[in-house]
Amino acid sequence: MPGGRLTQQERHQIALGLADGLAYAEIARRLDRPTSTITREVMRNGGPTAYRADLAHRATERRAHRRKPSAPREQRASAQPYGRDAEAVREFEEVYAAAMMASGMPLMMGRVLSCLTVSDSGSLTAQELAQRLQVSPASISKAIAFLDSQGMVRRERDERRRERYIVDDEIWYQSMMVSVRSTAQLVETTRQGVDVLGAGTPAAARLEGVARFLDFVSEGMARAAEQARDVLRTSPGLRDSADPKPDHE
Repeated sequence: MPGGRLTQQERHQIALGLADGLAYAEIARRLDRPTSTITREVMRNGGPTAYRADLAHRATERRAHRRKPSAPREQRASAQPYGRDAEAVREFEEVYAAAMMASGMPLMMGRVLSCLTVSDSGSLTAQELAQRLQVSPASISKAIAFLDSQGMVRRERDERRRERYIVDDEIWYQSMMVSVRSTAQLVETTRQGVDVLGAGTPAAARLEGVARFLDFVSEGMARAAEQARDVLRTSPGLRDSADPKPDHE
């Protein structure tokens, strides 16, 4: 049934579909499941190249035994502003984290960044993140350290002197520029190898080609990020809105 838990047989079908190179949407269609369900299942259990049906099934059973009883659906939904469906928001948050993982970000870092991004304030404490994601404070600390090093979150102290982690309109631009600077450093190091190996030798020529390619891509990324920077800025009316309005107003 589309709304129930995945069975072990369905997980074997997912594994076979991945082995055949099928897209998540096609696997979902064959199982009569939402694509998001398949995406979350695969990314939670090793990703498309490491997914194993039996291991995924056992891991899911262990998580189910550890999970605390959840509040009634009505209570969870009431905490969501703007009349949102709480389960739909939670599912999107996990799918968004899985998409970040597919792009190369470690899973816990993706979950933390996704949680911050989908919150209206874009700001949460370590305790709030740990409660929402049902993980240890140590996991949050490690994830934040990574995201901070990549320029994807910033830290501030609130009025109660608690450290808050924030994503804002500039985070993706700043993160892109961190990547640009890192690539520029790689270009410089690569070109040092040309001198070491001797200009005109096959290995040096290969390194020079790599350096030129990365230099070209890095310049293009910096130029595109600067040109698109305004796209990240949300409308002032939405950003300054203090209280969500009920749907009937």
